Amino acid sequence: MGSKRGRNVRGILLLDKPSGLTSNQALQRAKRLFKAAKAGHTGSLDPLATGMLPICFGAATKLAGYLLDARKTYFVTAKLGVATDTGDADGEVIATSDAPAPSEADVRAAVESFVGEIEQTPPMYSALKRDGKRLYELARKGIVVDREPRRVQIDAMTLEGFAWPELSFSVTCSKGTYVRTLVTDLAENLGTVGHVTALRRLAVEPFDPADMAGFEQLERDAAEGGLAALDRHLLPAERALAGWPRLELPPQTTERLLHGQSVPAAADWPVGPVRLVDRRMGFVGIGEVLPERRLAPRRMLLG
Repeated sequence: MGSKRGRNVRGILLLDKPSGLTSNQALQRAKRLFKAAKAGHTGSLDPLATGMLPICFGAATKLAGYLLDARKTYFVTAKLGVATDTGDADGEVIATSDAPAPSEADVRAAVESFVGEIEQTPPMYSALKRDGKRLYELARKGIVVDREPRRVQIDAMTLEGFAWPELSFSVTCSKGTYVRTLVTDLAENLGTVGHVTALRRLAVEPFDPADMAGFEQLERDAAEGGLAALDRHLLPAERALAGWPRLELPPQTTERLLHGQSVPAAADWPVGPVRLVDRRMGFVGIGEVLPERRLAPRRMLLG
């Protein structure tokens, strides 16, 4: 039945976030729809952006931190020749450029030049903190502060279309990558300015985009089949760790790990993070096989 605060829902929803909502607004709407007691999202999307927003319910929220490290793929549409204060179409125009339109070959070469490890300066309109204040809070007051550049990894970046002044590209990148900054830097490389006009997150590893569901579909299913129909959209929490080594444990070993104790590691267990699966209860959490051949609990979903 769950508590008065909501149901004890457990699993991961791959929400297809609509444009116009903050990630937290989307989270709260999903939480109300599922009547869930506990929920959290991983990897914020700007209000303008659409696409995959993993929402963890119940015990699955304990895995949210691991999803923040996942690689992500986006489809980006940008406009060259116009810059905004936020770096996207939600902002106010702050600069224009009358530089001549580059050739498609030049745009393609500039796009491809970003592949690899690059350095980015986070935008002022971001959730990073300085002296306890979010940068976007300072930016709204007209305050600009120095930001430390950070290194991010661009695994792939491909031009998908170009017709001056619009261009589109797909990009697969590491955590911490700011697509708005990517567009600003790309425009600068082309001798102009620019901003994001549309952004869609196509995927978050290791999830399948085919498992995404939008609010329209969720609300229709809820109306037709109730909470049971909604719950069929939830993925098992273990799906977040697909590709990790999987250890099947006897109940007595699980019990010790749930109490925070380490246990001897088998000789063939790989050193590093592992999924822990109890023979009776299924997936129970994350452990780490240490070099000294001990298995230590790191994030247990039970207990």
